[in-house]
This record gives sequence, structure tokens and C-alpha cells, in this order.
Amino acid sequence: MDLCLFDLDHTLLTLDSDHAWGEFMITIGWADAAEHRATNDEFYAQYQAGRLDLDAYIEFATRPWRERPLPELDAAQARFMREVIEPAIPRAARELVESHRARGDRIAIVTATNEFVTAPIARAFEVDTLIAIELERDAQGRVNGRIRGVPSYREGKVSRVRDWLAADGFKVDDFGRISVYSDSPNDLPMLEMATDAVATNPTPALEAVARERGWRLLNLST
Repeated sequence: MDLCLFDLDHTLLTLDSDHAWGEFMITIGWADAAEHRATNDEFYAQYQAGRLDLDAYIEFATRPWRERPLPELDAAQARFMREVIEPAIPRAARELVESHRARGDRIAIVTATNEFVTAPIARAFEVDTLIAIELERDAQGRVNGRIRGVPSYREGKVSRVRDWLAADGFKVDDFGRISVYSDSPNDLPMLEMATDAVATNPTPALEAVARERGWRLLNLST
């Protein structure tokens, strides 16, 4: 069995689902356009620069929805998937995931976006294992704006992958081939785990690293 790890945003999707969810909340009236968009854009710029204050971002990003009733959340998630996410999944991305599944690979989507946003997306790809930012909940089961456990961001992705494998009795070294797909230099720690590192729809910074190290380049955006 081989191992295959997919980043999500701008890798399997043509957009950033976290940032897009922020815009969607403005569309449906859950967040003020001027205030929320400016802060959302600033956090996204921090992420792109590799200096995101993740705790502050999660508190901000969950604030407009964490007190809302479950039926309202379910309806918003379904609409977000239908109107925003489904059009942003290239056929080539679906085919790539399916090719690894057909080979019998052990597959996970590993993302720095939170589980609330990404769980429906993982289901759309029919990927059972999602390693995402886990949200802490209070005694009533409500999200409280804090992160639970190790965040799956930068080096945290590697830690979370190792924990996932260990829970099933595996180590990274048990796999003869490890494929990792990502667009971002934030994922260099995870890409460096790979025997087959694939810079997928890469940013200019990651493309430069990939060319220097002889990694594959892949465009899934069409």
C-alpha cells in the first residue's frame, strides 16, 4: 500500500475554501461586507505570507456562525457546496483522486481549513480521511472559537499525519511510495515527507522550490 496526501485549497479546488466561506457569509447576510471582507482579506494575506495567526483567525472566522441553529448551518453548508465549491472542483482533480483510490493507496485530505468548512468537501471527493483544523466545543457541543489539539498547518500537518497513521498501527516509513500534492510553500514540511512531491497549481514561490529540487509540476485547474 502506498500513501497519498492531498492539500485542498488551490490544489484540489480552484479557490481557497476558507476565504470563500467568508465571502459566502457576506452573501447570505451573516457578516457585514465592509468589516468582514477587510479582515478576511488581511488574514488571507497573512496565510499567503506564511505568518497566519491561526488562533485569531479561527475566532474571527467562526464568530458569525457559531451561535446559529443546526438546521440553518446545514442549509448554508449545502448551498455553499452547490453554489461555490462544486463549480470549483476541476474534473482533473476528481480523476486524480480516483486514480490513487483505484491503485489502493491510503488517502487523506490534509488542510489548514477548519473541519466545518471542509467535511462536506471531503465527502464530495469520497475521501474518508480528512485531517483539518479541529474546532473546540463547549459542554453543549457548540463551537467556541478555539482550536482543539494540534492545528493542521505547516509542521502541524506532518504531526497530524503521523498521529493518524499511528492510530492505525502504521508509520510513514511503512510506505514505499508517498505522494504529496500541494500548491503552497506553507506545505513544504509535508512535501518533504514525500517520495513523490508534486507541486500542484503551485504559487511562484513553490514552483521555484519544485524546479530547484526536481519535483513534479502539475496543473489541475482546467
